[in-house]
Amino acid sequence: PVKQIRLGHRFRYENQVLEVDEAALLASISQDARISDVKLAVASPGERTRSTGIRDIVEPRYKVSGTGQVFPGVLGAVETVGEGRTHRLSGMTVIAAAAYDGTIRAGTTVQRSAILDMAGPGAEISRFSQYVHLILSFGIVPGLGELDAHSAIQSAEIKVAQRLAQVTAALQPEKITTYDLSEKNPELPNVMLIQGCITDPQHVHSGVGYYGLSLRNSLSTFIHPNELFDGAVTVDTTRSGRGYYPTTWDWQNHPLVLELYAAHAKTVNFGGVVLQRIRFEPNHGKEVGAQNAARLAKAMGADGALVTWIGGGNAFVDVMFTVRACEQAGIGTTLVTYENGGKEGKDSPVLFYLPEADAVVSTGALDRTVELPAMDRLIGPYEQIKIFPFPGAAPV
Repeated sequence: PVKQIRLGHRFRYENQVLEVDEAALLASISQDARISDVKLAVASPGERTRSTGIRDIVEPRYKVSGTGQVFPGVLGAVETVGEGRTHRLSGMTVIAAAAYDGTIRAGTTVQRSAILDMAGPGAEISRFSQYVHLILSFGIVPGLGELDAHSAIQSAEIKVAQRLAQVTAALQPEKITTYDLSEKNPELPNVMLIQGCITDPQHVHSGVGYYGLSLRNSLSTFIHPNELFDGAVTVDTTRSGRGYYPTTWDWQNHPLVLELYAAHAKTVNFGGVVLQRIRFEPNHGKEVGAQNAARLAKAMGADGALVTWIGGGNAFVDVMFTVRACEQAGIGTTLVTYENGGKEGKDSPVLFYLPEADAVVSTGALDRTVELPAMDRLIGPYEQIKIFPFPGAAPV
């Protein structure tokens, strides 16, 4: 656990304080010719600090035993991960905050960034305000395409994250948790997580990567949940500014995966995770994708499934089709989804509905707004923030 980060002249972890060799990290990041103007800063809970230009957030981790290394296919070779022991620096994150204009100016694939307040009403609605952050603030050289920009941002943040966690390699962890699905209770139902991942065929990355490979052209894929803990699933760092899109940190700490593990062999048997590409077009693709996800879950022995998703718009049709296909295959489903409802909460909470979706859990409202006061300190590449009502619109 990390309670404090200090910028200094060496790497050391002691008494929940992480000391960081600032010059070494800056030199490492600056080796990438695509990156310019690198700075490091620390933000702590309760400070009246606002971070801008956030592209992704990652938790530092380092494998001390087992096959492969964290972030396989991105940081190193494609080797299967999810076993052995991985050290994590909990209570802190690495934030990549990058200035990038993008070459796509309109549509759903336009670049986005986020902000984070460490105090005030903004902090109250963000899970990340409770952690201490090492913020990498830098620029991307002009004219760089989206895929190159994403690669530069992602490479910087995960290299730093791994290097920070590496300081614990020879240390005894304060706490060790074992995640093992090998032993099951034969009297309990087998439950899987079907995770819908929105993709865009017009974007070079598509939003979600598995071992560094875009899911854009994939049908459903079964993965062991431990692969998530080792960073096998990553995000598109040029588009993760939407509040309901997960960061890499969220994949590393997937809440439904952790809850299913907590219930494993007690109330259910956790059967693993299905990554499902959603937002097929036209309708034919949505039907095929839904049936494919249900068949894969059935083949893996699922009696029940939690179905959840990342995305918006017509991708929800794919999700509802998946619920229907699972129910028709004899797999009892619970849909876990955010609500729309508009700013007043009076509109339809879901965009599309089928009668098979008779068990639904809400994770909260998407469309509510909050007024953010000025902060005392600004960290990040942007001093002014442009808010676009929709991609391609004029800023307000």
